[in-house]
Amino acid sequence: METVTVRRVIAAPIADVFDWCTVSTNYTRTPFVLRARLARPGAGAPYGVGAVRLHTWLIGWFRERITAYHPPYDFDYVVDRSFPPARHELGRMTFTEVAEGTLVVWTTTSEVRLPFGAAITRVLVKPVISHVFGTILDAADRELTGRRPAGRPGR
Repeated sequence: METVTVRRVIAAPIADVFDWCTVSTNYTRTPFVLRARLARPGAGAPYGVGAVRLHTWLIGWFRERITAYHPPYDFDYVVDRSFPPARHELGRMTFTEVAEGTLVVWTTTSEVRLPFGAAITRVLVKPVISHVFGTILDAADRELTGRRPAGRPGR
């Protein structure tokens, strides 16, 4: 199993950042997420506990279920099904107010279920997921602040 963690500070209020990140249709504002939709609303909120999100990325298809939801501080999810097949233990996004805005920490732990899955995950999948998570958070930053993230020209 490999863990990917991506961190960003977005100069926007915590509630706005939380709301943007929970609505996974926003992820299609990157070139790597082709489609995203809410297949089943959650309890108490569309993206609350029990919500099912479907994502099609350039690298695969994922069915996620929200397992914890504490606005505006965190939510957890698990990938129930995917293609290519993967074992997924945890997905979590946390949001913390900081002087510059909101610190987002996005963590996922998974492994591709293929021959040599651990090596494939470490060498190929881990950097790709890190990059895609980063571009999603860059899109949140652009939309919520109206600026390009520092140090990331051209995106």
